[in-house]
Amino acid sequence: MDLPRKRYFKYINLRIRKVGVKNMKQPFTLRALRLPEDYAPLAELLNEYWSEPTTAGRLEEDDKKLYEVGHTWMDDSGLLGGYDRTRRVAVSRDGDIVGYVWSWRAPWTEPGYLCNTLIVSKAYRGQGIGEALLRHAFHWGEELGAASLITEVWDDHPEALQFAIRRGFIVERHAYQSVLQLANVSPEWSDRNPAAILAKSGLRLLTLADEPGEESERKLYELSASTMRDIPSFLGDVPDFDQWKKWYLEVDGFRPGLVLIAAAGDRFVGMTNVLHIEATGGLYHEYTGVDREYRGIGVALALKLEAIRKGLRLGASYIRTDNDSMNAPILSINRKLGYEPLRGMYRIVASMEKVKEALG
Repeated sequence: MDLPRKRYFKYINLRIRKVGVKNMKQPFTLRALRLPEDYAPLAELLNEYWSEPTTAGRLEEDDKKLYEVGHTWMDDSGLLGGYDRTRRVAVSRDGDIVGYVWSWRAPWTEPGYLCNTLIVSKAYRGQGIGEALLRHAFHWGEELGAASLITEVWDDHPEALQFAIRRGFIVERHAYQSVLQLANVSPEWSDRNPAAILAKSGLRLLTLADEPGEESERKLYELSASTMRDIPSFLGDVPDFDQWKKWYLEVDGFRPGLVLIAAAGDRFVGMTNVLHIEATGGLYHEYTGVDREYRGIGVALALKLEAIRKGLRLGASYIRTDNDSMNAPILSINRKLGYEPLRGMYRIVASMEKVKEALG
């Protein structure tokens, strides 16, 4: 068949486009983690996104805390319970890890939910990697019988938020980061005596290093368990003592001398767990909680002032924390002390039906 010149080239270009689409390979592949060799490149990828750095060694240590075989079930309400996880990495043609998804349930996760971490290296976004990783998490969750997926995105990353919204997620809550530069702390606060503040209410100031051991740890656990449920953003259940100790107390940067305690006699009524981030020379407020009976008398303020004093003695440059936007009492204390707002985090959630509809 003879074709006029213009029609001939249109025909050839069309054929090239069709054949090219059919034969074009994805610029990435998904595979399971290969450990321990993947820890180092995975840490490098995570550090593109996380606010505090991690290391290959830290990732390996965290893995050792986890279960080797998951166990899930459907509860009496028909919602997914138990614990399990799946992980996949996206690998470029050059063999570099450029994307990662981790979908999991802990024993204390809200029934029906799967928690998720999904990260794509900045240089490789817009190539379908994020959707491929999300599809993996979705299909895994569908097989388990999950009802919803939940994750978080930075509030200064609109592209990530729009990616999630287009795939069925909605914003549920907003949390904020804030930082206190210790060099800028006003003498009004740095010169105050936290122990004296507590003593006015008949309380004493101590640390876990002062009274170490399981008895003290269990008292901290009971205080933490009772106060966690008062956090506006709290979701799920409180972990048992052993899991709490692994994931909430003895985490990266843990030092017994930085677990600050307000006590009424032998009863622990207030606590702050401050982590020392040696890689950045800073501190992180992991958790602050005060027994309901002792709120409104300056316990949280005294503990935060003691954290400042500890930070100055250690030569730390800053203290960073995260707070729910609805946690007015703690936000008020932080503002008084001079904490400055940083970027925040949206907690986003999607039903499995919405994700399925969006993914087609």
